[in-house]
Amino acid sequence: MEAIAVKQREVTRLCIQCALFLLQHGAESALVEELSGRLGKALGMDSVESAISANAIVLTTIVDDHCLTSTRKNIDRGINMHVVTQVQHIVIMAEHKLLDDKDVRRRFAHIRPLRYPRWLVVLMVGLSCGCFCKLNNGGWDGAFIAFLASSVAMFVRQVLTHRHFHPQINFCITAFVATTLSGLLLSTPLFRNTSTIAMAASVLLLVPGFPLINAVADMFKGHINTGLARWAMASLLTLATCIGVVTALALWGLRGWA
Repeated sequence: MEAIAVKQREVTRLCIQCALFLLQHGAESALVEELSGRLGKALGMDSVESAISANAIVLTTIVDDHCLTSTRKNIDRGINMHVVTQVQHIVIMAEHKLLDDKDVRRRFAHIRPLRYPRWLVVLMVGLSCGCFCKLNNGGWDGAFIAFLASSVAMFVRQVLTHRHFHPQINFCITAFVATTLSGLLLSTPLFRNTSTIAMAASVLLLVPGFPLINAVADMFKGHINTGLARWAMASLLTLATCIGVVTALALWGLRGWA
């Protein structure tokens, strides 16, 4: 019985660590629940039950009618599908009996989020916003403005994130910078006839698409509380972006997105 209890404690820790990895890096609640349950069963548990909220995870393992419950606080680590994929691979390997609980613990300890170089992120964000502007009849001059403004804005966002600014403040300042730069460029004689779609395209990097998709997915799959929490956070980020845009338009007297 003592050996079973020790094993159950170890597996419970691994299951909740698995769930925490997934929730912290942007996985939807249904996937968190599914993978943590699959891992527990693969390591010998009869059943794994979990309750997921925006701020914490409560997980219970059951084996031979003995229950063990653990709770962990959730801290957002940013969206990173590389971590989610690594956890999925570990769970699949455990299901195929290629890993035991010690191997799973060892692999969890070596999981590190993949981070692209900052300059590459800035470049790709600028190109994507510039391409959006061009595809929406903004012209090459509008695409250039969108590229320049969004690249600078992304750099500012990275600096603010590195300095641990609150996400709402980060989004507001970034939107202000992007709108100011693109709006002032559009006011110069060289770009006076350029479409103002460039201003809209320059703030596309702030659209919280992933949180909104996860929020809808959670609510459709029965995780109403988590879905509403994610929806509220995405809405606050959108509101902060709008405040930054409107402040820049009003402060510099810029024309709108007409």
